[in-house]
Amino acid sequence: MTEPLAIFRALADSTRLRIVALLRAMELSVGELAQVLGQSQPRVSRHVKILCDAGVAERRKEGSWVFVALGRRAVTAPVLAALDAWELAGDASVVADQTRLEAVRADRAAAAESWFESNAGQWDAIRSLHVAESEVEAAMAAALGEGSLGTLVDIGTGTGRMLELFGPRSAQALGIDRSSEMLRLARAKLADLAHAELRQADLYALPLPDGAADTAILHHVLHFAQQPAAAIGEAARVLGSGGRLLIVDFAPHEREELRTRDAHARLGFSDEQMLGWFDRAGLAPVQVQTLEGGALTVKLWLGRKTGGIAEKVKAA
Repeated sequence: MTEPLAIFRALADSTRLRIVALLRAMELSVGELAQVLGQSQPRVSRHVKILCDAGVAERRKEGSWVFVALGRRAVTAPVLAALDAWELAGDASVVADQTRLEAVRADRAAAAESWFESNAGQWDAIRSLHVAESEVEAAMAAALGEGSLGTLVDIGTGTGRMLELFGPRSAQALGIDRSSEMLRLARAKLADLAHAELRQADLYALPLPDGAADTAILHHVLHFAQQPAAAIGEAARVLGSGGRLLIVDFAPHEREELRTRDAHARLGFSDEQMLGWFDRAGLAPVQVQTLEGGALTVKLWLGRKTGGIAEKVKAA
């Protein structure tokens, strides 16, 4: 009886009920919750701690920020069903909170727009070297087919474009990135994708159990990796039997300025390299595609988890 009692005690407060209603709409930082609720951050933090201790909410630290999301579905689903039955959404304070929440969405969008304006030149310089991104995305969509993507994991999600593109086709979508700044940009972009979740983590240590995902994507991420084999092995670990990994990156090239100017650790990958890493990770090749056009050639490699035992490659 400990868990139900803790849950009911946690919900026996109007502010905490308001927090739960807000977290249903989107993941929020403690500061953003304080902004919407009109309360101090220390007070909101105390309420959040009570909800987290009961399992109704979860906290994740990203840099100097702390983000709060709903807890595990097994705990929250009955709670949310009960709140819906009691028509909490029609409560005046909840309605007012949702209105103020739109201001938070607007602030995030403005911050994202400002960042893109200041960094657009760098992004455009790289994109100008290869085939149009729209063609790359169309090729990715064709490679993944038209069916459900199940549980989707976008590794190195950056600004969340892959989740924006493929998230609607998934039952659950998880974006992972080491950069807290990138994750804040992604949150602005994915505010309306309710089943998307963003976490700060390393691509060599994904916060998922073995076999938890159906589809994984590494989109223009692997050339930043010091140990690509380890990154692929970790992606394969979280895939269930039959799960698919789609990698999009560059063919071998000699644009050395990308290493010195843009921190590319690898100047592209050959099919032989990639398929060798697939084999070590227990992935059977399904498709290899080449998209030429420009100084850089884009490659797509799609592999399927065979269920075999992958060779463990440790990241330093």
